Amino acid sequence: MKVILLFCCLILSFIASAQSDEEAIKNVLVRESATWRSGDVVGHAACWAIKPYSKIIISTAAGKVYDVPPMNIVNPAPGSMGNGGSSSNRDYTFGITGNSAWVTHKEESITKDGKISHSTEIRMLEKIDGQWKLVGQSIHMVD
Repeated sequence: MKVILLFCCLILSFIASAQSDEEAIKNVLVRESATWRSGDVVGHAACWAIKPYSKIIISTAAGKVYDVPPMNIVNPAPGSMGNGGSSSNRDYTFGITGNSAWVTHKEESITKDGKISHSTEIRMLEKIDGQWKLVGQSIHMVD
């Protein structure tokens, strides 16, 4: 009976941990989007951990593909961020293994002028010192 109880506790602990990791990752993604739009360079950089293997790829609805240097995300050119607007994410799919995770989601972005765009995104994260940080992403604009 003690073995069954211990097993059940371990399973519940695993489920709770996975759920809290998912929520923590969602929070990082929301914060990363908000800090980019508000122009908060320090807050935005805090969402990232640039690694030698970090990669950022963006494809437009017109078919152009941009390989963005990761350092441009944490040290952006003047005027490239802080343009306002908002975004919302949905349809998350998580793959979390230890301190590594990938997440896919759909994003709706609205500029401060009200223009709406949609993307499908793949984000790669690592848990560093107990905090989830983005290490790469691939953004595909769909309209």
